[in-house]
Amino acid sequence: MQPGAHGGAVYPNDACSSAYNGAVKTLSLTFLLAAAASAQSAFTPGVKPFLSVDAPVVVLQHVRVIDGTGAAPAENQTLVIDHGKIAAVGPFASIEAPAGAQALDLGGATVIPGLVGMHEHLFYPSGGGIPMYNEQAFSFPRLYLACGVTTARTGGSLEPYTDLNIKRLIDSGRMPGPKLHVTGPYLEGPGSFAAQMHELTGPDDAARTVDYWAGEGVTSFKAYMNITRAELKAAIDAAHRHGIKVTGHLCSVGFREAADLGIDNLEHGLLVDTEFHPGKQPDMCPPQALTRGEMAGIDIDSPPLKAMIADLVAHHVAITSTLAVFEAFDGDRPPIEQRFLDAVNPQAAISYLGARARARGGEDSPSLAALKKELEFEAAFVKAGGLLMAGADPTGNGGALAGFADQRNIELLVEGGFTPLEAIRIATSNAAGFLGESARIGTIAAGKQADLVVLNGNPAAHIADIEKVKLVFQDGAGYDPAKLLDSVRGAAGLH
Repeated sequence: MQPGAHGGAVYPNDACSSAYNGAVKTLSLTFLLAAAASAQSAFTPGVKPFLSVDAPVVVLQHVRVIDGTGAAPAENQTLVIDHGKIAAVGPFASIEAPAGAQALDLGGATVIPGLVGMHEHLFYPSGGGIPMYNEQAFSFPRLYLACGVTTARTGGSLEPYTDLNIKRLIDSGRMPGPKLHVTGPYLEGPGSFAAQMHELTGPDDAARTVDYWAGEGVTSFKAYMNITRAELKAAIDAAHRHGIKVTGHLCSVGFREAADLGIDNLEHGLLVDTEFHPGKQPDMCPPQALTRGEMAGIDIDSPPLKAMIADLVAHHVAITSTLAVFEAFDGDRPPIEQRFLDAVNPQAAISYLGARARARGGEDSPSLAALKKELEFEAAFVKAGGLLMAGADPTGNGGALAGFADQRNIELLVEGGFTPLEAIRIATSNAAGFLGESARIGTIAAGKQADLVVLNGNPAAHIADIEKVKLVFQDGAGYDPAKLLDSVRGAAGLH
């Protein structure tokens, strides 16, 4: 039965039918009101049920601090949170807990800045090969927060009003979730694969779309695969007039073309750049499967690749790493986790596991080759001075789930040669800088917002410890990740 559908009922046809019908209606109304109240309380319970630390002043003692700058971990530290801000951080012996503070002994644990996810969505593939994506307004904000994502930029919206209203609910304390930077609806041309996308009709439509949604409150825009250069230029110019940045998952337009037009950020990296495709036509998107195969075989040290990277760096164009969504297309990767199976509804689990079973794995897997090439590209981009950020992109075949994929992306950056401290910086302070929020978030220092993640273990030594979230602080309030995860058990993929 589809949600909202109701089964039929046959009522008796006699003198008692009126009373019977009245009783049924009363019972039905009572049931519906109870169901509505239950649904509402499940959707907007506020934050109290998920808090385990809710004191105005909190002291984290004997903790290891990884501050997000790339500096070495500081051992046996004290961190004081006072009314949502970091009041002090330093050696345990030099900082005394304020009177009346709630003190937490966190020996063996590590504190890192809250993750700043830069390619997040509040939707997820519906499965079955249907080009529709279900909005995950209930489950995804909780998944992100439970995994340590305290700030998130959506990387394109299919229900922008929903996303904006979810942001308002989070900001007002009526539901848990990361602080959202909402990206407007996709700026896409004819040929969209998703039925929920508007298809631009030209540069005027692109500028008009940007102006409208900037007025509605979105704070960034994302150009998509079939946009033309003229439409992209019009969108960028309009967005910049509003002080808003534009990113892109491009195909019809090459990276260097986009940089020349003034784009601020590019999603995914080398594997979606089509400018090296020998048959590339202006404003046309070549077949993606062919393009990714070509990219997997390209030499990162070749002059054309080096020139492209240098051009992006010179134009101050950032790259958002989304390694986890590419890894999910390999038949052997990533490890199947029980927490993933617990979070998603059965249909979503079956859909992903079926796609995974059909995918090719092994050392000669094309998906694995593409992933390795993307890792090489991102390392070369950073070495050349480029700004790299990271995000989950919970789309693809469903294997990259909100929050979990943000953590996995950090692990994959380390697999690709970044140190754990570099990978954490990419996922925190680099992204905060791009958003213009370095003064508030992204690193751990006195005076900054107390958006923090407490991890059991030491990710500097074992990057897999990035998944061992013990507490998540947002504005000084400490959320219990286990409670957040338990609240969405079986819901992801459904709502």
